[in-house]
Amino acid sequence: MSKRKVKKGVVSRLLRTMRGFYPVMLPLAVVCIVFSAVVSSIPSIFMQNVIAAVETSWVSGDWSAVGGRILRLVGLLGTFYVLALVSSVTYNQIMAIITQGTLKKLRGVMFDGMQRLPIKYFDTHNHGDIMSHYTNDIDTLRQMVSQSFPQLLISAVTVLTIFCIMIYYCIWLALVVVAGVVLMYVLTKKLGGGSAKFFFRQQTALGQVEGFVEEIMNGEKVVKVFCHERESEADFDRLNDRLYRESVRANQYSNVLGPLLNNIGNILYVVIAVAGGLLLACGAPNLSLSGKALSISIAVPFLNMTKQFVGNINQVSHQINAVVMGLAGAERIFDLMDEHPEQDEGYVTLVNAREENGQLVECPERTGIWAWKHPHQADGSVTYTRLTGDVRLFDVDFAYEEGKTVLHDVSLYAKPGQKVAFVGATGAGKTTITNLLNRFYDIADGKIRYDGININKIRKSDLRRALGVVLQDVNLFTGTVLENIRYGKLDASDEECIAAAKLAGADDFITRLPEGYQTMLTGNGANLSQGQRQLISIARAAVADPPVMILDEATSSIDTRTEAIVQRGMDALMKGRTVFVIAHRLSTVKNSNVIIVLDHGRIIERGDHEALLAQKGQYYQLYTGAFELE
Repeated sequence: MSKRKVKKGVVSRLLRTMRGFYPVMLPLAVVCIVFSAVVSSIPSIFMQNVIAAVETSWVSGDWSAVGGRILRLVGLLGTFYVLALVSSVTYNQIMAIITQGTLKKLRGVMFDGMQRLPIKYFDTHNHGDIMSHYTNDIDTLRQMVSQSFPQLLISAVTVLTIFCIMIYYCIWLALVVVAGVVLMYVLTKKLGGGSAKFFFRQQTALGQVEGFVEEIMNGEKVVKVFCHERESEADFDRLNDRLYRESVRANQYSNVLGPLLNNIGNILYVVIAVAGGLLLACGAPNLSLSGKALSISIAVPFLNMTKQFVGNINQVSHQINAVVMGLAGAERIFDLMDEHPEQDEGYVTLVNAREENGQLVECPERTGIWAWKHPHQADGSVTYTRLTGDVRLFDVDFAYEEGKTVLHDVSLYAKPGQKVAFVGATGAGKTTITNLLNRFYDIADGKIRYDGININKIRKSDLRRALGVVLQDVNLFTGTVLENIRYGKLDASDEECIAAAKLAGADDFITRLPEGYQTMLTGNGANLSQGQRQLISIARAAVADPPVMILDEATSSIDTRTEAIVQRGMDALMKGRTVFVIAHRLSTVKNSNVIIVLDHGRIIERGDHEALLAQKGQYYQLYTGAFELE
């Protein structure tokens, strides 16, 4: 089990972040909180003055002036209380804005940063745990910022103010209070520090539980098909039990602290009463900054100050749970924000172009001609290369993890307009090659060139704009059918989206939906069949109109009849484009210009359908059924 505690510097970073978001409002809120806390500390001074006035009149027997003096003191105290009320209302309103605004901005920063993270991050982190940053961690931070921070500041200012008043009136009694506070501090540090590491573990365990629940929800049909309910319950119980244990251990520490401090405070109150009485009875000289002799007017308010002093220290203990949970949440939020974004050193960009005197010239308007703009650092010149879709791999090696190579010396080319198919068993490296073309991962050795340009020099966003991808796993977003198709090209007109749907063969079923293209899709298109969802995905790629298409098992989830419809649309879509096809159904790759057979990351055969059949190698065995892909 990890012994990790909350990192140092989280509080200072959070405060810097909040001040960066609200440079004026945050200091104003602090001023209002401090003023309110100081006002709450001064009734003891008024009490001392009132008792002193009564004590003086009692000794002298002259009561004529005491009434007016007490009224003036009460009036002044009432004025301070009114100002404190205004201050309290003001800082509460400001803190509501600061709290919700900070959380809004942090969510925005997290999400913006998440969009720049490499695919590898999402491949290696539980999606439910990532979601937990936006829900649980943000909520614990909300409680800390909106409640705990103001209360801690109020308590700190109150304690400091009262201590100064104590020193002013009687150093002897103040030292007794200090001894009790030292004991409280030791207990708070011991128990509060012990709970911090468990609260961090609690947040981590909570993220794991949420990740597991999300995973099971997405795969509930699989769970039921394979009668895996009991095993799923056992796995959940294991994670839930861990969350329970970490939560209990964290709260056991902090829940013991409150009663201990309360009782120490009560004992301290009694000790102060006894000490004050003994000092008065013995007529001991008073050591103070005020120079006043120790009297009832000092001893009685001192009891009230002690109660208030201890009460504010107890308030600190009550906030420990929220503080350590909030700090654990803040640390996890900052960890996500600190993840290294996807690196992109590319400087070759994709631009609109037109031909002038046989040469390409960059232009702002869309002409239907795209070109790679290649600035040369050596001499400062700029050259333009027409985007044609010529893709070549030279001696490529790749490993997801160091020492575990999954592609070995892969070389291939696809000329503009050619259709290249990848065939092989699961894990042979087919999808890995397409991931490298998109630069979701960078190769360990070798080169990949697009239109003769090393793709490491091409800016990733421009490279991916020049590639269309249809994945086996379809993701549809909440919105209309038309909006989901337009996802491939955000500035596409309705007519372009409908034309893309017709090209993909999706128009027929879309027009039969309740509201046609305006039908709302939710839950990843749960109201559509798998084949219909895939057709929309193909239409999305079609509207992007890239020169290179990657079809990763695009028809694997479609029935035979729908496949025939899709295949006609795919043939129209592939016309004039460079196409990479990954397929287990060999009937979909028969018309490819070249078929590449992969085995454990190596190319073992290549050629067209007829040539590979004539070789009577592995492709022949796959095609005739003598060898299974799996």
